[in-house]
Amino acid sequence: MKKYPWWKALMDYGLSFVAVIVLLPVFLVLLIVASVDTGFSGIFKQQRIGINGDIFVIYKFRTYHSKTLTKSKVGIWLRKTKLDELPQLFNVLKGDMSLVGPRPDIPGYYDRLQGEDRLVLQLKPGLTSEAGIMFRNEEDILSQQSDSLKYNDEILFPKKIKMNLNYYHQLSFRKDAQILLKTFSVLSK
Repeated sequence: MKKYPWWKALMDYGLSFVAVIVLLPVFLVLLIVASVDTGFSGIFKQQRIGINGDIFVIYKFRTYHSKTLTKSKVGIWLRKTKLDELPQLFNVLKGDMSLVGPRPDIPGYYDRLQGEDRLVLQLKPGLTSEAGIMFRNEEDILSQQSDSLKYNDEILFPKKIKMNLNYYHQLSFRKDAQILLKTFSVLSK
């Protein structure tokens, strides 16, 4: 098992702590807006697969109406801008996630990996990754497929695993910094 590098822990906790302090007013506004807009608590919680295949609870801003179970207008905007992911900074502070690492998936995917692919489970899931950047519009990609589940299982998920394995083998401070800068560049467009 690869040891979790000290520089990664320092980057995760340091940057996340600063981001939470600086963005606290934004968190509060988005929490209120998401609560009013969806008619339910503004925070969405879901089980995801974490490091070593352990289950953890991920936090996001709620984007679906509580009664109709359809995306709200604000929810669509939150997802498009990726602001719905901001509460995951608290997952980073809790130690469940990293700033950079494979995007956490629901049970039934990462926990079923075999062979070398299981090396991905030695990484903490991240807020961003190269696969996350490449497939940031995954919902749109899947909505254009006649069988979205099959396309995800046979095309998208294997590509993500390959990219995440590449990240595992190239893990470095420089690589993390590049991915973070690329993420900010993509989100600022």
